[in-house]
Parts: sequence; structure tokens; C-alpha cells
Amino acid sequence: MARTHRGLVLLALLPLGFLVVFFAWPVAAILGLGLGDGGVAEVLGQASTWRLAGFTVGQAAASTVLSVLAGLPIAFVLARLKLPGVALVRTIVLVPFVLPTVVVGLAFRALWPDGGVLSIVLANAFFNVAVVARTVGGLWSHLDRRAEEAARALGASSWQAFRSVTLPRLTPAILSASAVVFLFCSTSFGVVLILGGGRFRTLETEIYLRTVNLLDLSGAAALSLVQLLAVVAALVIGALARRRRETALHLRAAAESVRRPEGREWWVVAAAVAVLGLLLTPIVALLLKSSIAGFEGLATTGGALPVSGWDAALRSLRTATDATVLAMCVGVLASVVLVSLRRLPGRFARGAGETMDAALMLPLGVSAVTVGFGYLVTLDDLPGDLRTSPLLVPFAQALVIIPMIVRMVLPVLRSVDERLRQAAATLGASPARVWREIDFPLAARSLVAAAGFGYVIALGEFGATSFLARPGEPTLPVAIAALISRPGELNSQMAYAACVLLMLLTAAVVMVIDRLGPSTGEF
Repeated sequence: MARTHRGLVLLALLPLGFLVVFFAWPVAAILGLGLGDGGVAEVLGQASTWRLAGFTVGQAAASTVLSVLAGLPIAFVLARLKLPGVALVRTIVLVPFVLPTVVVGLAFRALWPDGGVLSIVLANAFFNVAVVARTVGGLWSHLDRRAEEAARALGASSWQAFRSVTLPRLTPAILSASAVVFLFCSTSFGVVLILGGGRFRTLETEIYLRTVNLLDLSGAAALSLVQLLAVVAALVIGALARRRRETALHLRAAAESVRRPEGREWWVVAAAVAVLGLLLTPIVALLLKSSIAGFEGLATTGGALPVSGWDAALRSLRTATDATVLAMCVGVLASVVLVSLRRLPGRFARGAGETMDAALMLPLGVSAVTVGFGYLVTLDDLPGDLRTSPLLVPFAQALVIIPMIVRMVLPVLRSVDERLRQAAATLGASPARVWREIDFPLAARSLVAAAGFGYVIALGEFGATSFLARPGEPTLPVAIAALISRPGELNSQMAYAACVLLMLLTAAVVMVIDRLGPSTGEF
């Protein structure tokens, strides 16, 4: 047992060390600089700070409610009904979740040229319908129908049966999905930057403005502290909800097979179709705004871009590949450690696992600008001065990807039957061989899916990359942002053409992921 504990400690050193060096240290350095200026208390005492926080929380809450309302009908269709085209529905729902933020921002600007609060809320909800549909649908597909049918037999209407029987059992999954959606919406950067303009700002965009344009580190530090408090609250709610959901899954009865809709269930199908139509509207608008002239312009250099659009696309592909490889190494290892801690007896091991799990989620909720600026402040103290390394951007992108990989891989590894592992160990297999012969084959499809997700997210990452990319070496999302910031019809056409390229690549990867099967973790 002591050897097992030592082995776990050694395995945990890599993901925790990565988190400390490339997240905790840079963020602490920026917060330290800001606190050292002495202006944090003044910023926290300003009414404008709390109005900004109120707008951030308000738009995130509105987007979360809208995502849940739009996602539940699709979750029901995916989990309970047998209809033609369900696989296509799964792909359509998932594509918005992995689209780059600048692509979604431009798509909604094509529909609402003036932007505004409504467009921000709708765009954030557009992103996150998939989180609700897949998280809630995953639990819904395992619920036993017999309890609901018993309520119907006792005279309850379909709505009463859903409200009194099904909804309470779905509540943990809904709360878990809502916490994740709120986290994503409260830290939304590209969407608010494009659609909000100078009129509407969230904590995330205000941190960017104060850090990059005003060099107001104390103000940025104060806002980062406020943002961190909201993030920790969302993570705690999400962790509690996940624990309740896992308990429900352990107690579930075998689910029945899907069937064709009956009676009023067709109204739910109609609602799901309407949601799908709304999800497709911004995508179609983006396609209509692109033009041949825009694609031709991407092949040229000069003007708003120091390189051609195709060079920026190739750089995005290379950077995303490096980030995905790094994130898979750290994320999979972290998932193995978390599963191993959960299997150990005692409250200490369980508490350590839950603390590590929450720590791995923190990068999702801290401003990417804070992290990026922290890199420039701290990483020169490491051997080789990583600030000038081409790996700087992949490190920042990997930090964003790792939480996603953990959330996809961890539930799959936890679902491996412990009796198979014990049988292999009894026959003399070492822990490494048990992983190679038992865990890896069962989790291989989810590992490939996680790598695909990580790749497309890195491909479209904008927040940290916009701060760290060198002026002469932009990625495609950074190039798109540069194009839309310049006047001229050709620049606009090139931006929309570049968005279409990113969108098509994203859709292709998502279709490959869905062909791997439905069991791909929480997303």
C-alpha cells in the first residue's frame, strides 16, 4: 500500500507541477503586482466595478437559463427517442460548442450588426446548448422508465409525471451542466469583445482592457479577484452536482431501449427541431457573408495581415497539434491519478482527489489575459526563457484544453469494472500492465475523442493567443480579429472566409468524434 501511495504521488507531480508553473505562478505574479500597487481596495470600492460584475453575472445567468431551456428538448430526443437523423442532430448540437469565439462573434454580428446585450446572451447560449444536451441526455438515457410509467398508471399526466418523477432525478445533471455553462459564459471573451464593442464589457474584457491598453495592473488584479470568487462558487456547485449525479448513476436500473415518440412527445420533438433551426441560423448567415474574393484575399500578404491567411492557418494547425499533445499527456495522467485516488479507502484520498479535480478546472475561469501577461512576467526565470520560445502559445492553449480532456476521460476511466482490474492484478499483472491491457483498450475511443476536442478548441483559442502571439506570427483566430478591426470591404470578406475555414474544419472533426460512439465522458 505504501508503494502504491508513493507511486501516486510521483504520478501526480507532473500535472500538479504543470499547473503550478504555468498557471498558479503566473496568475499569482500578476495579482502580486496589482496588490503591490495599492490600488486594489480603491477599485473594489468603486460602484462601477460592481456594476461590471453585476452585468457579467447577469448575462451569464441569462445565457445559462436559455441554454438549459434550449438543451432539455434535445437531451430528451437524444436520450429517449428513436428517430431518423439523430446522429446528425448530435453533430449539429456539438459544432457550436467547439467553434472559435471569433467565428461565433462574427456569425452573430452578421445577424445583429450593432451587437448589444441580446446578441451577447444568444451567442453564449448558442455555444453551450451542447453542454446541457449531452450532460443531461447522458443521465436521462440511463433512467428507468418504469417509475414514470407507474406515475402515469396512477393518473398523473405526462407533465406531472415528468415534474414529480423524472425532473428530480435529472436535477444533479442539470445543476452540473448549469454550473459549467455559467462558468463558460461568465468568462466569455471573444463574443463580448466583438458584439459588445465599447458599450458592454464583462470582467473578462475589462481585465483585457486594463492590462493591455491601460497597464492598470491594480485594477486588473482587483477584477481578477472578483472573477475568481465567482469561478470558485461555480466550481463548488458543479462538483457537488457531479457527486450527486455519480451516486444516481450507481443506483440506476437498466435503461430501456429508445422508442418512437408518442402523443405529446411530438411537441418536444417540435421544440427540439426549432432549437436546431435556431442553432443553424448563425452558421448559415456566416456562410452567406463569405465570398470568393475573401478566399482569394487570404492568399495575399500585406494590408491588415503581415502574412497570408493560409500561412496563419498552417501556423494554427501546428500550434494546435503541439498544444493537444501536451494537454493529452497532462490531462490523461491527471485523470489516472484522480481515478486511483477514488479507489483508495479513506476520506483523505477522496478529499485529495476532489481538491485536485477542482484545481484542474480553475484555468477555465481565470482570465486568459491574466495568464498570458503572467507568462511574460515570470517565464524568463525558467531555463531557456520560454517567453521567446515557439512553445509559449501551445503552453497557454494546453492550459485551456486540459480541463476539457479531464472531464471527457475521467468518467470513462471511472466506469471501468474494478473486477477486471483486480482479476488482472491477481494473475500477476503490474499496475502499468493493468492499465495497458484493461483500462486503455476500454478508454481508447474516448481518448481519441478527447484529443479531437482538444485540437479544435486549441485551433480556435483566442484569449491567451491574442496576447502572446508575435505580431508577425498570428494564428488564424488572431488574424480574423485583426481583419475585422480594420475598415474595408475586402478585410471583412477575408475575415468571413477565414471563419468559414475554421468552421468547416471544426465540423469535420466533430463528425469523426461522434462516429467513435456516444460514450465520450461529460461532453
